[in-house]
Amino acid sequence: MKIPQKGRAKEEIFNILNSYKKMDLDWKSGKVLGYVYDPGEEVKAVSNEAYVLYLSENGLDPTTYRSLLRLENEVVGMTAGLLQRDAETVGNFTFGGTESLILAVKTARDMARATQPEITQPEMVMPITAHSSFYKAGHLLNVKPVVVPVDGASFRADPEAMRNAITDNTILLVGSAPSFAHGVVDPIPEIGALALEKNILFHVDACVGGFQLAYMRKLGYQVPEFDLSVPGVTSLSVDLHKYGYASRGASIILYKNKDIRRYQFFACASWPGYIVVNPALANSKTGGPLAAAWAVMNYLGDEGYMQIMQEVMSATELMIEGIKRIQGVQILGKPDMCMFALASTSEKVNVYRLADKMKEKGWHLQPQFKRDNSPANLHISLNRLTVPVAESFLKDFAAVIEALQKEEVDEKTRNLYSEIEKLSLEFDDASFFKLAELAGITGDELPDKMAQINMLLEVLPHDISEFMLTEYLNNLMVPGIE
Repeated sequence: MKIPQKGRAKEEIFNILNSYKKMDLDWKSGKVLGYVYDPGEEVKAVSNEAYVLYLSENGLDPTTYRSLLRLENEVVGMTAGLLQRDAETVGNFTFGGTESLILAVKTARDMARATQPEITQPEMVMPITAHSSFYKAGHLLNVKPVVVPVDGASFRADPEAMRNAITDNTILLVGSAPSFAHGVVDPIPEIGALALEKNILFHVDACVGGFQLAYMRKLGYQVPEFDLSVPGVTSLSVDLHKYGYASRGASIILYKNKDIRRYQFFACASWPGYIVVNPALANSKTGGPLAAAWAVMNYLGDEGYMQIMQEVMSATELMIEGIKRIQGVQILGKPDMCMFALASTSEKVNVYRLADKMKEKGWHLQPQFKRDNSPANLHISLNRLTVPVAESFLKDFAAVIEALQKEEVDEKTRNLYSEIEKLSLEFDDASFFKLAELAGITGDELPDKMAQINMLLEVLPHDISEFMLTEYLNNLMVPGIE
């Protein structure tokens, strides 16, 4: 591809863009049970208008765009209030949960550099259910993730296992509210007590659940303690673009006080250009997501949020109870909010084939690999769009399970694991193409059926799986040549 010699007409440009969008999943149907957090057209219109209003404003310099500083302080204040702040709580707006988690790890690392210079190989202790972004943060910042198992029945973090993993190099403990994989809240008070005892920073990843759990509490649901009021919690992250229903690229990281938060910041006066001081990772950044989040929070208010949360929780309860009545599958653990994982209890029901069969009916469920004591499963997150289609899901789900129960187990599936064991694998093109062929990947188009690919990735050594994923994406993301 290349820039056209003559500019295209506006109509032609948007015709092309709309044709490209037809390749996407129909997320507006409510059948995409992950990735999507949609507040409805009315709220989205408010969000979009505020986003465009601040699209060109640059968050690089608050002395130039003073309104962005005010918006950020107000959004942080509203969020912190929801999560039981005290007078010393501070925070910042980020462009997503991954950025918030990276900043939490950076803060712990830089604080340790300043106050514990004897630590040259910093570590963070976290349950295996901690979000993958912590691994990315560790990779980028040279902080070693020390991963411990979770309870095999509840899938919640094990504080005693975390205690045993703490060393003189530990600079951070991590807990989730809830963990994305199973939708359960870790025992935050117990981990907080451990953090206080050992004088270690403790970050609660409430990116996916902070808003939902806080409003469930307002509605009278029994919600585990998880927020800033818990002794020992020194930082907490919460995404506004998930169950805060703001536009994409909106998260908040909160700290117990400014003394901790200062290690998040970066300043540079060493070069001959303009003075740089960044509270988060990016320099130049649009004010659109911040303004959109402010607008949505003010438009919905407590009453609007509680109405949405109640509708979503009612649909969640309906779906969980309906799934429990279906033979061949089970819900893992006891989910604390509107997200959960379901696993197979029958040899006939391979969850990866189940996902493919549901996709044929228009439903998208997220496959999750067997890891440690968590079996292969499918993840489901509900949002406002899911509410009117919950009963339809149960009908299609029961029909697919019934059909799978009547099918013979595919011999190719039985033999896949033994075939992999025979292979001699290296981090090279020959191994990549050998495994791609075994997974049924041909050409450079994205596959429609994923069962065989997921089974392959699940049983490969983790580093080989990561190599395969990297190589595949590296080959896929190649611009065309005219």
